[in-house]
Formats: sequence, C-alpha cells, structure tokens
Amino acid sequence: MKINFIKYLKLIIPISIGIGCIFYSITTLNENDINSIIESFANAEYSWVIFGVILGALSHLSRSYRWKYLLEPLGYKISFLNSVMAIFSAYLINYTFPRAGDIARGTIVYKYEDIPLEKGIGTIVAERAVDVLCVSILIVIGLFINYQLITEKLYEASSFINLKLIMFSFIILGGILFLLSRKNSKSFRIISKIQTFFKGLYEGFMIIFKLENKWLFIMHSIFIWLMYVLMFYVTSKAVIELPDLSFSMILISFILSSLTIMFTPGGIGAYPLAVQISFSWFGISSVSSLSFGWIMWTSQTLMIIIFGGLSLIILPFINNKKKIK
Repeated sequence: MKINFIKYLKLIIPISIGIGCIFYSITTLNENDINSIIESFANAEYSWVIFGVILGALSHLSRSYRWKYLLEPLGYKISFLNSVMAIFSAYLINYTFPRAGDIARGTIVYKYEDIPLEKGIGTIVAERAVDVLCVSILIVIGLFINYQLITEKLYEASSFINLKLIMFSFIILGGILFLLSRKNSKSFRIISKIQTFFKGLYEGFMIIFKLENKWLFIMHSIFIWLMYVLMFYVTSKAVIELPDLSFSMILISFILSSLTIMFTPGGIGAYPLAVQISFSWFGISSVSSLSFGWIMWTSQTLMIIIFGGLSLIILPFINNKKKIK
C-alpha cells in the first residue's frame, strides 16, 4: 500500500508543479496580455518553428546513432531504426510517467534487440552522465558570460529567502538522515540508492574513455547540445515581438528552461515560465517572452507526441516482420 502511495506521489507531484506554474502564469496576466499572446501565436512565422523542430529532430537522431557506440563494446549491435523509435518512445513516456522513459527504452531494446535490460539501462546511465557534463559546461559558460547579472539576481533572491536558514535546514536534515540511516534500514536504502546513482554516473562517464570510437561519441554529444541551443535560438525568430537576442540571452534562458524538465513532465507549465523569468532579466516584455516559451514548448511537445506515438505503433510491426523473415 505504501509503495503504491509513493508511486502515485511521484506522478502527482510533478504534474501538480506544472499545473501550479500554469495557474501562476495566468494569474499574472490581464485580458490584454492574454489577447496579445493569442495574437503572437496567430502571427508567428511558423517557418522558423518548423526549422526549430527539424533541428530538434536532428539532435534526437544523433542521440540514437550515438547510443550504438556505447552498446558495441558490450557486444551488441542495435538497428538505427529501433534505436530512434526507442528514444522517441521514451521521450513520450516521460511526458506521462516522469523518469519512466529510460526504463521503457531499455525494455524496448531488450524485447526487440535481445539486449539485456541491465546492460541497456547501464548505457543509458552513461549517456545521462555525459548529458550532465554537457549541461554543467553550458552553465559554467553562462555564469562566465553573465556573472554580474546572475550574482545580482541571486542577491535579489536572497532578500526574500534567508540563505543561512536554508543552509541550517539542510544541515539538520542531513543529520536526521544520518541518524535514521543507522537505525532504520529503509532510510539506509534511500541513502544507498543516492550513492548508487552517483556511482552509476561516474562509472557510466568512465566508460566513454574505453570506447573504440570515443571521438565520434564526443562529436555526437557536442552536436546534440549544439542542436538544442540552435533549436531554441531559431524558434525565437518566429515571435516577431521579440527583439534580437544575444548569445548570452539565449544561453541563460535555454539553461533555465531546460532544467524545468527535471521537475515537471516534459517541462509542462514550468518551461514557458522559466523563459519568461529569464528574459525579464534582460528587460524583455513578459508577454512576448511567455508567447515564445509556449510556442517553443508546444512545437517540441507535438514533435515528441507525433514521433513517439508513431514509434510505439510501428515498433512491434517492424520487428514482427523481421521475425517472419
């Protein structure tokens, strides 16, 4: 019963955060703002949106191809088509069941490519380790370019939140978890899972240096994240109300909006809000920022829904044909 409750909680909390973000966005808008956002959608130059979707799709195709470099040293060769459809299916499942996509992806290649589940998921963990590194590099670049702006925003935030109180709370919480871990086996398992997660990231990252085609793997990783940033920039051109955006504006907004995917399914509600907040730091209109955020999120979400849905339908059909042959 408790396990089921936790599962429901894992599903309900991210969705609730997304709904809360949508509600917050709406409450900050008046009728004129809402009409302006509707006009932005109507007047958007959708050729740029389509271009952005193509760049997003290229990043996913590159990710599909990159996966084979992690599987080959384990003695497995995955078909490119199955790899692509497994990844799009995983993205779609993440929209409904947060963080369940990776397990689904491993299950798909186990079913259709006979790759053991633990080995498939192990390579996905390795990918995640690389993605964490790529995001970290982008954050460092963003901090370097916009150091003064970011420190100012953190200082403003500190006027509302007592940072000392937060640090003290974390220390107390850490102490409680430590004490519980010595007396309570369940608490110990939670800490053990956290340790296993970080150990998995480290081990997954170290696999890269053992790859025969490690430079191709690295080039694909750079290409994937370059496409993500370009996708963001290109789609911003669709909203005619937005001014010309500098690289620093694009980078900061991209980083903040991308991080929202960790907290809500596919970034629903939180993604457009993060775009609005980050662009407001540069004095850009909240209405045009929110319009772009929703156009950006909607276009990429539709791509995942269409290609992810088609993948789930086509996967069994294509692989049944293989077996018949």
